[in-house]
Amino acid sequence: MQLLRAIGFFRGNILIFSATIGAGIFVSPKGVLKYSSLNVAVSLSIWAACAVLTLISALSHAELGTTFPRSGAQYYFLKRSLGSSVAFLSLWIKLFTHPLRLATETLLLSTYTIQPFYAGCPAPELPKKCLALAILWSLGLLNTRGVQRVALIQTISTVTKMTVLCFISITGIVLLGIGKKENVARFENAFDAELPKVSQIAEAFLQGLFAYSGTSILNSIAGEIKNPGENIPKSLITVLPMVAVIYLLANVSYLAVLTPREIISADAVAVTWTDKIIPSMQWVISFGISTSIFSSMCCTVLSASRMIYTASQEGQLPLIFSMLNNHSCPTMAVSQIIILASVVIITSDLINLIKYSGLAIWFLRGLHMIGLLKLRYQEPNLPRPYKVPLPFIFGCIAISLFLILTPLIQAPKIEHVYGLIFMFSGLLCYWIHVHLNQHSACFVKITCYLQLLFNVSPPEDHDEGTSTGKNDLKEIFVNKKL
Repeated sequence: MQLLRAIGFFRGNILIFSATIGAGIFVSPKGVLKYSSLNVAVSLSIWAACAVLTLISALSHAELGTTFPRSGAQYYFLKRSLGSSVAFLSLWIKLFTHPLRLATETLLLSTYTIQPFYAGCPAPELPKKCLALAILWSLGLLNTRGVQRVALIQTISTVTKMTVLCFISITGIVLLGIGKKENVARFENAFDAELPKVSQIAEAFLQGLFAYSGTSILNSIAGEIKNPGENIPKSLITVLPMVAVIYLLANVSYLAVLTPREIISADAVAVTWTDKIIPSMQWVISFGISTSIFSSMCCTVLSASRMIYTASQEGQLPLIFSMLNNHSCPTMAVSQIIILASVVIITSDLINLIKYSGLAIWFLRGLHMIGLLKLRYQEPNLPRPYKVPLPFIFGCIAISLFLILTPLIQAPKIEHVYGLIFMFSGLLCYWIHVHLNQHSACFVKITCYLQLLFNVSPPEDHDEGTSTGKNDLKEIFVNKKL
């Protein structure tokens, strides 16, 4: 039994759409506008720049998944290039950030679902948490049915949310085409507002890049991708420009209907937009937001469980987490993520900690690029089906340094200290892990009991995941699989 390579080019595109287009474009454009000092031109420019930066970053990270086409490729790559301690540090960070993100999205989804039953007042916390837990565990059960079942659900949800986004975008274009003064006024005076400071620009970029998070989903499941050396970069080049256009048109539509102050005061920009255009369609937009959140949650569970699966194979987590069920899914890895997210939901005050994780995420992305450079130097003859240009790598390092250092230097906050303490506490845990005897007789017995209880077994083979051949960006679209 082993993970199946069941995701082709089409389903890979669907997964990128699902992981990238989450709640961000519906609820958080106000963040970019707020930190742009309500400057419409700067705001739209940042959205466009975020698209370019995301494409550069995604194509750079694609080399990790194509060189080592195995699930949890980022973790395995860090262990291979920078050593076990750095790999464990990345595992430590993601063991917290994935459940925090998943719990936040689940609570947001439950709020959107239950709020119509409490018209005129906020929904009570207990029903929201109970519904959130029910959604979360249903999502876990869905993921244990295998990656093909998840991909099918993602196809349906992607069609739904793309329909909603196209409706918003086309409506905005029509309103601007009609040329009413109230719709075009914000664009005629786009450059009149004050310019933001450098620290504000960095914060605006973080807000915009959050809406593009999820582009590394194919790297996380590279061991389940058909012909990953071709399909991973090809899917990224196909999907991300489309997402960028949709995001820009959606933001133009928001600005054509709402004033900048209305946008930054709205909890859900898309819902406020609908209230002003077609109030009777509000339920459609709410359904689109809920669908987007659900599909994004599916991808989060998929990505996080594969990271745990690989860490278990590499000996940094118990062996039980790398065992597969009859659907070739690491059931215990999925269960671990669901349990951690459930704890966060029950003690929802912890969700505030998610703002501390942004620093750690970009720290890891910078480490990936440093490891990529190191591996290029140390192992120049390593087979690389896809090789990203060096300027892309240095560009990613520059982006990471800008987003990390600018807030720390220009506007330091206590949250940044908490983030650094949390991040480097993983090194202490690694020291404890190294000196802990995981192979005691008692631990082996527990693993055997869990294996029987969940009906799972170790994968049949544990290959090195190193691929062969060589392509560049041009060859990916010229050479097609026969």
